[in-house]
Amino acid sequence: MDRYAVIGHPVEHSKSPLIHAAFARQTGQQIEYGKVQAPLDGFVATVAGLQAQGYCGANVTVPFKFEAYSLATELSERARDAGAVNTLSFKNGGIHGDNTDGVGLVRDILQNLEFSLAGKRVLLLGAGGAAEGVLGPLLQASPALLCIANRSVEKAKAMAARARPVDAELEACSFDALAGKAFDVVINATSSGLSNERLPLPSGLFAADALAYDMMYGRETPFMQYTREEGVQKIADGLGMLVEQAAEAFYVWRQIRPDTASVIAALRTS
Repeated sequence: MDRYAVIGHPVEHSKSPLIHAAFARQTGQQIEYGKVQAPLDGFVATVAGLQAQGYCGANVTVPFKFEAYSLATELSERARDAGAVNTLSFKNGGIHGDNTDGVGLVRDILQNLEFSLAGKRVLLLGAGGAAEGVLGPLLQASPALLCIANRSVEKAKAMAARARPVDAELEACSFDALAGKAFDVVINATSSGLSNERLPLPSGLFAADALAYDMMYGRETPFMQYTREEGVQKIADGLGMLVEQAAEAFYVWRQIRPDTASVIAALRTS
């Protein structure tokens, strides 16, 4: 049995073991996948312990994605773009770091929600680690415009300046500066849902037939309530992204791409 795990703090709530067990059954892969809660000051030691026990890799969740980036001895291009790592592969004594969050988000929007990003006006709310992790793949989906909005406009501008050059127009602004603008896709990458906080967003932010996407999942967030008040019909949470990023990690490890639709449906019904 090849062994993998998700490392986080806390980690008990993680659905990753359920998801990867479903992928393994689907594809006939003989793997074992568990949860490991690392001490806040013990991530490096935890990874070393898994390597010593013969683990093949690990997923990394909050708050260790930046530490995982620093720890990796080799980085994928998308990990370098994101500045964070959520997928580790242990090979020949080294640690390969990858980031599957962005591709998971884009695949959920394009395939599961059947919503094109090409030529669209996209608003990304937040300039923290979650936003950094998805910026590159969003830009590669060829939007006409991608605007990063954040309370601190300096942080949003710094994030935009680090982005790999693409054809899409890239802007950065404060939440206040969004008044009078409208977007086809609005993605909430802030942690506002964790604190049940309502973002200071203006009315009229959504174009006709717009998609509102909250990267959080599991409950109705203040952002989702706001979008309903604005009359948005297409509203999605981040459950599809969770499964899609896991599927990409599974592919990185096993070179087999599992079907995600059935797993998403099973998690929704449960």
